[in-house]
Amino acid sequence: HWQVPVAHCFGSPGHYKRKFCTVCRKSLESPALRCEVCELHVHTDCILFACSDCRQCHQDGHQDHDTYHHHWREGNLSSSARCEVCKKTCGSSEVLSGMRCEWCGILAHAACYVIVTPECTFGRLRNMILPPSCVQLFSRNFSKLHCFRVTENLQTEPDEDDDVDGSTQGSTKDVQISTDSSKQMLKIFDGNDAVKRNQFRLISVPRIAKNEEVVEAALRAYYINDDEQEYELQTFTQQALLSDDVINRNDAVEDSNLSSVFRESVPEAWIIRAKPKDEEVIRIYPAWLKVGMAYVSLRVNKDSTTQTVVKEVLPLLGKRTECLENYKLVEVLMGSKQVQRMVLDNQELILNRLKDIRKTSIRQMNQTRFYIVENNKSIVRVNLLVGGLPPQLSREEYANILKAELAIKTNVVSVSHVYQAQGAVVLEISCFSEAERIYMLVKDTTVNDKPLNVVVIPEVVASKIPQNCCPVLVFVNPKSGGLKGRDLLYSFRKLLNPHQVFELTNGGPLPGFHTFCKVPSFRVLVCGGDGTVGWVLGALEEIRHKLACSEPSVAILPLGTGNDLGRVLRWGAGYSGEDPYSILVSVDEADDVLMDRWTILLDADEPAEGAENGVAEPEPPKIVQMNNYCGLGIDAELSLDFHHAREEEPGKFNSRFHNKGVYVKVGLQKISHTRNLHKDIKLQVDQQEVELPSIEGLIFINIPSWGSGADLWGSDSDNRFEKPRIDDGLLEVVGVTGVVHMGQVQGGFRSGIRIAQGSYFRVTLLKPIPVQVDGEPWIQAPGRIIISAAGPKV
Repeated sequence: HWQVPVAHCFGSPGHYKRKFCTVCRKSLESPALRCEVCELHVHTDCILFACSDCRQCHQDGHQDHDTYHHHWREGNLSSSARCEVCKKTCGSSEVLSGMRCEWCGILAHAACYVIVTPECTFGRLRNMILPPSCVQLFSRNFSKLHCFRVTENLQTEPDEDDDVDGSTQGSTKDVQISTDSSKQMLKIFDGNDAVKRNQFRLISVPRIAKNEEVVEAALRAYYINDDEQEYELQTFTQQALLSDDVINRNDAVEDSNLSSVFRESVPEAWIIRAKPKDEEVIRIYPAWLKVGMAYVSLRVNKDSTTQTVVKEVLPLLGKRTECLENYKLVEVLMGSKQVQRMVLDNQELILNRLKDIRKTSIRQMNQTRFYIVENNKSIVRVNLLVGGLPPQLSREEYANILKAELAIKTNVVSVSHVYQAQGAVVLEISCFSEAERIYMLVKDTTVNDKPLNVVVIPEVVASKIPQNCCPVLVFVNPKSGGLKGRDLLYSFRKLLNPHQVFELTNGGPLPGFHTFCKVPSFRVLVCGGDGTVGWVLGALEEIRHKLACSEPSVAILPLGTGNDLGRVLRWGAGYSGEDPYSILVSVDEADDVLMDRWTILLDADEPAEGAENGVAEPEPPKIVQMNNYCGLGIDAELSLDFHHAREEEPGKFNSRFHNKGVYVKVGLQKISHTRNLHKDIKLQVDQQEVELPSIEGLIFINIPSWGSGADLWGSDSDNRFEKPRIDDGLLEVVGVTGVVHMGQVQGGFRSGIRIAQGSYFRVTLLKPIPVQVDGEPWIQAPGRIIISAAGPKV
């Protein structure tokens, strides 16, 4: 990673307990920032000094290599961490200590990690990780948040832009402390840029400090560990602040080092300047991976140009010099949030360039490197998935809508994939600025009153995926389960490649399936409630024919309440903060089982004559998929009431226990009702009429768990019916007599009334009745409901 600087991906500020800032090494008391992809934590005040060295999660068109080195990050390890080399404890909760590889997770002391073999094999999860060398993403203009589809929280503090960086926050705390009259506070700027933005850092020095002591303190405030002999301080007057070029007032400072820096009236603001030099040694990094050689040092003088530097460097890197024009020198600024590249002109004088950068900002000079790069005409290909379009249109119709709404330039934009059922298209764009323009514009565009959404899609080069690798595609619903989803997103991005982790609130499951469409074999992990699992399985059903791996196995990490499917498949009743790493290991070790899925066709009768002037349209038939169960009557009505309660006050529904309590309360209100559901519906099973007993609820069950883990069918053996299984192509039909009966089933005292078992059902509703499928309730108008097996089992 020292080879190719990669920007960090900072979310919004948050509170991180028992973590330390990787810049100033102090603990993070105030709100701080963390990179969403690696373990970097920094104070908002220190972010300017963090260098871009994030994990390289994809190829960026510049480099192409298959060997991976450990990506070491210092500190913030748990106190039980053990060193790979000496096997002693290397973590601490008191200070920043120890090193961790961001890919394979091995831990070591700062003194020991240097002897670990450099090549990283991705550790225990290697068969599940999407290797970075298989992912291509041309990301030049996009922020890292966009590349990794990280949703920026809306409740953020003021825009964390470099302009409002609050670089004085940390330092002003020190001001109130130093009331000592022998000390004085000075404002230090690190160059013209800081002066323009009025961004300074404060230092406190003795009133009789020597020149070099003050210079040293100033450099330390900017975390620069160069020799203070090479720098000097200049003062500037108030008028100077107004003019762009700061007046050079070197004469104001005595050159003799013995005298105090200050005369009678002390100017309070100073700028650090580098003393001019006639020659310097610079480092040139090769932009291709050449193991064992990080950079070449080169002496430059006032006549050295870009061209002469390239000419001298090539032989040192074992390249021939006759093809000079095939190489260029690139200046790279590795800021904390952005990596900026600039190709230097052939005739540019290198010493002048260094002088200019230092004049602008000493700190930026510290974060600047020079790379020698081969001129390869790299092709630009940015893929954007645009969703929210009207479904079932042709490629031409989608292209015309996008032309009309976004004025796309057809010479650089083409529609590469169309997903008609989902109303989505993938655009392939061969120009960065056009890709960026479309991305920004889509976010503010609506078609037929529906807002469009857009995600940047990486390209997975399937041919490079190792033979035994079966990467896991992770979907997280951050809205499920009292906001545990947020932390899981962060953990999975860190443990795996962030390009295999998708947030379902950002375009649904389609971006994930599209990204993996060429992967020959993959698995899916869905983090969410039963509804979320159904959503992902439904999307998989619709897109299955476009996937190279048309039947991926699906694992579940249950969040929220209910989670009957999670229970049946033994993933547990709900996530309660287990280590995400061990969850991935269990996904890797899990067995495959098949499960039936069912299609429910809801066909309402024509509305009664005279409804709204007699022109009411009949409802079009609705088709829904079912995985767990479908309930009619009392069970669906409770669900509906709970659903309404949750919509009114979503803030109260973060705890699973509280949610159960609401169900109980809603149920108690229903006890007095007497209903005759058996008089309002007719049931046919496999073409045979079935006589219904006196019941208030009818439930079709596919899995042996209902209403958060109850066994509705019961375990008694019964010679009328087969023992239920989730892959036998049969559904069980059970009746309940009311709320009390349901309560007894939940308590495990009774089971339901067994009515039938079959593979094709027809229910006729004679009046409007509450219906719920997998926990999604609504009122269904009179008409027919047909339940039959859906396509292949999952």
